[in-house]
Amino acid sequence: MARITYIEPDGQRQELVIPDGWSVMEGAIDKGIEGIVAQCGGGCSCATCHVYVVSGAVDEPGEEELEMLEFVAAERKANSRLSCQLEVSPKLDGLVVQIPDTQY
Repeated sequence: MARITYIEPDGQRQELVIPDGWSVMEGAIDKGIEGIVAQCGGGCSCATCHVYVVSGAVDEPGEEELEMLEFVAAERKANSRLSCQLEVSPKLDGLVVQIPDTQY
């Protein structure tokens, strides 16, 4: 399990404990975090689970994720990621992600 902090579009911070093997997106959906739409359900085919990694160690995005990041609605930044592609493990303990103002 890992502690993940989600900063919602309104600035509210929520620190949650998410089970290993889940994605950061699944944790957000399960706990009702505002701003993660996840229209495709985690299939890396919609870009509506876009987040900015504020702090924490994450692996580099794969080619499929990089392609989908071209379609994010909010500004794409160097720290943009799709939360469906961030698999929770002890390595992600302490991760902080900011949810952009829009996913459409």
